[in-house]
Order: sequence, then structure tokens, then C-alpha cells
Amino acid sequence: MNALVALCHFCELHGPRTLFCTEALHPPSPDPSSQMGTPVPGDRDGDREGEGLTMRANSSATPRGEMCEGCRSLPASHPGFVSIDDETGIRFLSHQHPRQSQLFSVVRQACVRSLSCEVCPGREGPIFFGDEQHGFVFSHTFFIKDSLARGFQRWYSIVLVAMDRIYLINSWPFLLRHLKLTIHSLQSTALKVFDSEQGGCPQRALRMNSVFSPAVFPHQRSGNAARSLTSLTQHPNLWASLHCSFSWLLKASGSRLTEKLLEGAPTEDTLVLIERQTEQEEEMSCWEGAEGGRSESQLLQTDGKLGLLCEASKSDDVPGPKFKSLRHLRQVLGANDFRQLSWHVLMGNQVIWRSADPGLIQSAFTVLKSLLPVGCVRSVPYSAQYEEAYKCNFLGLSPDVPIPAHVSSSGTKRPTDIKVTCRPLWDECPTLLNKLEVALSNENLSVDVVSHCLLCLKEEWMNKVKVLFKFSKVDGRGREDTQKVLALLGATGPGEEDNVRLLKYWMTGLSKTYKSHLMTAVRGGERSPSQ
Repeated sequence: MNALVALCHFCELHGPRTLFCTEALHPPSPDPSSQMGTPVPGDRDGDREGEGLTMRANSSATPRGEMCEGCRSLPASHPGFVSIDDETGIRFLSHQHPRQSQLFSVVRQACVRSLSCEVCPGREGPIFFGDEQHGFVFSHTFFIKDSLARGFQRWYSIVLVAMDRIYLINSWPFLLRHLKLTIHSLQSTALKVFDSEQGGCPQRALRMNSVFSPAVFPHQRSGNAARSLTSLTQHPNLWASLHCSFSWLLKASGSRLTEKLLEGAPTEDTLVLIERQTEQEEEMSCWEGAEGGRSESQLLQTDGKLGLLCEASKSDDVPGPKFKSLRHLRQVLGANDFRQLSWHVLMGNQVIWRSADPGLIQSAFTVLKSLLPVGCVRSVPYSAQYEEAYKCNFLGLSPDVPIPAHVSSSGTKRPTDIKVTCRPLWDECPTLLNKLEVALSNENLSVDVVSHCLLCLKEEWMNKVKVLFKFSKVDGRGREDTQKVLALLGATGPGEEDNVRLLKYWMTGLSKTYKSHLMTAVRGGERSPSQ
């Protein structure tokens, strides 16, 4: 993520100050001149790879004479902190100020605004501000207890500065969740120090009994205004700990959302994935509000389990036999059993797979789920009890889990330990399945080509689903008109019953965004004549 995280402090003597910042340095792109050993004219940043954080660009911006202990984090001789991401080669550098003068002015402005004019009600909490020129800022202000400060507390903020406004806004729930953990850790540690100091020498009573003199007041204030954050928390490795937190935040923020070039409008699967991710993040935020006492490790574990774009435990990491593709599954089951199983999947019937090997079941479901739109998939990979069909259409069970009698009587059990509902006649199947089997039986087509063929078939039929949904559900047309549309879509003729059933089932996989767009357009069209 192209961003920078900084901890800021409002000093009672010098105003807003940047205490600590972490930035990410991406590996430099290959330079032909550098490969030839010729220095680039005007390039004075040959050492900007992070070896020495000497802060030459920023030393003149903040003279040391204007900094008190409360304004300073690391001494001038400190080299700073460096962490390297082995996967990407990105280096995360931390020091009191950014290494580049341009970034210094951007962070300085964000610091001043976060601790002066851009604050939320109550002066504690998150807020978003910024512009195209100076970048966009996610800021979270908070107080730290200090027995010697005015009002017994000092004001801080953590700001995350980026040039991508959309990316920063989309990351709001994630950033808020993890910054709260860091802030809570700082506040709880400082509170223990505050209680200990107040127990030894209560400052409130001492101040009320002391003689106030305007002449000595500035000297009294200057003596109390220079307490550092390290002194307030009594944390010996405070800055190293913040470096780790900020570095992880930058890395996680950059990896949780990725940019993808889309040719045309996003597919229904993409929209459904985005909606599910948003819903789970909102549910997680609400749950955290009720269960605020969780540790950071628990939160990270939960965050990992809620990932939508990757499985919680990938089948490739599970030892044992696994199904690798639809063609592989067809070869193992046989053409007839595979055709029957695929029919039930496409029609929305529940498929129960019983095995003592969870990895085998998961690999089978991963392959079978590719037959359906993402919005139609409801999977329980391995359960200790039977789950009803309305909860999941893919259910993995161990061999000793009993199945209710009404379910057993409504289906057949194959030698492969797959249980599905009976299908008496196989002479007419949905058009999509017939075309898929032609591709699978053609050995000249590779697995990748078959996968792209299936993707095209799914997109073709999802477009037909959209037309049918708009015509029958939104416009409310009659049976005769709907039949004409089905003929126009090529869903009539051989396999018509299965084609219609498939279209109706796949309607449940349409995204809420698409449905809401259609309903809004219809309501707008109904109002326009009267207007």
C-alpha cells in the first residue's frame, strides 16, 4: 500500500509535532544506467535504500533547540528501524520524520490538521480529510493519561496518509479495527503508570494547595510539559513495538485489497464477493463492539478466518488424495455418475459427501463449486452433524454421522459415498451440462482451456438469468410472455424443463447490487411520466 503511518503529539510548548512515522520503500526498478555503472546525473539519493537513516532532508526543518522531550522519540544518532518483507522485497522504515522533504511537509500538515481543526466530536475518534494535492488522511485522535499534564492527559493522534482516496475509504473498517488495538494498548499501559504516580503523590490535591503566581506559572508549565511517551508508558521498547505494528498495518492494508484490471463491467461473482466481504466486516465490527476485550492475536486470527478471496485452509496444504479438476473427478467417478452429480449441483440440490478424509471432501467441493455462480454456493466442508438443505447445498460428513430418515429416503447413495436426490431420466439435460461434457470428453483441450470454457458458459447463462429476472420478477410479465423470452434465450426445446429450473435457481445467485439497480431504475421510470 502506498501510504505512511505517523504518530503525532500536541506539545503544550511547541504545538503539533510528529513523533514517529513508518513508510514503505518499494524495490527500485532496474535502471539501465546503473547496470552500466554510470551514475545518474543529479541523483543524490544513492543511499536511499535504507542503510542509513540520517534524516539529512529533515534536520533543518525542525531544529533540535525547538524540541523538548515530549516532542522527541528517537535521538538524532539513532539509525531508526528497518523491516524487510521477504515476499515482496518492500522495506518498512521508521524514524521520527519521513526521509524525503516532500513527505515531511505532507505529514507535517496532516499532523497539524489532525490535532487542531480536523477532529471528531469529543476530540477522540476517527476522521477522514484531505485533498488531491496534499494527500488523504485517516486520523484517529486519543488521549494518554499523565499525572503532570494540564487536565491530567495529553493529546495524540495516529494518521495514515495516502494519495488513493477510494482505497483509504474502503480500508476504513480494517484500519479502525487495528488502530484501536494499538491505541488501547498505549492507553492501558499509560493508565497503570498514571495510577501508580497518583497513588504515590496525588497531583490534584497538590495543585489545589499550591500558591498560584503568574510570574512563575510559565516555568512551572515548562517543567511539566516535557514528558515523553516512553516516560508516560514506562515501555522500554515502545518505538520498536510501534514500528512492528505500523509495518504490519501497511503490509496488511496493501495485501487485503488488490487492484484488478476488468474488461467491461464487473461480473456477478465479483459483486457477490465484494458484498459478502463488506457484510462480514460490518458484522465483525459490531461483534467487537460487544466483545471489546479481545486480544490482538485473537483479532488477527478472526480476520484471517473471514477472508473471502481465499479458503481458511487450502486443500493444497492438506495431505492425502485430492481431486484436481472437473476432468479428474469425471475420470474417478465415471461419466454417468459424474453427469448425475453435476446435474444435482446445477439444479441446486443438496450434495452430501461422506468420507473420513476432510481434505478429499474439500477438494471435491472446490471443484464442484466451479459449476455454480458464487452467489449460489453455500458450503459446509466438514460437519459433525447433518445440516438442512436450506443452510448448505454442499455438505461434508464423516462416515459415522447419521442422516435423517426423510433425507435418506429421498435420495440414492452412490458407491463413491456421495448422496444425491434421484434423477430417473437422463436423456434430456440442461444445455450447459451437455456443452460442458463435450469439452471434458475432448482430450485435446487442456484443463485450463476447459476452465475458461466453463467460465464463458456460466457468464452466458448468467446473462440469460438477468434477462429473465428483469422480465418476470421486475416487470411482472405473464406466463405467455415469459415463454416467448425463454425461446428467445434459447432455453426451450430439448432439456427445456431443466434449463428453466437452472435459470430460476441461478436467480438466487444474483448480487444485491444488481437487484437494487433494477428496482431503482423501475421506480424511476414509473415516476418520470408524472413528473
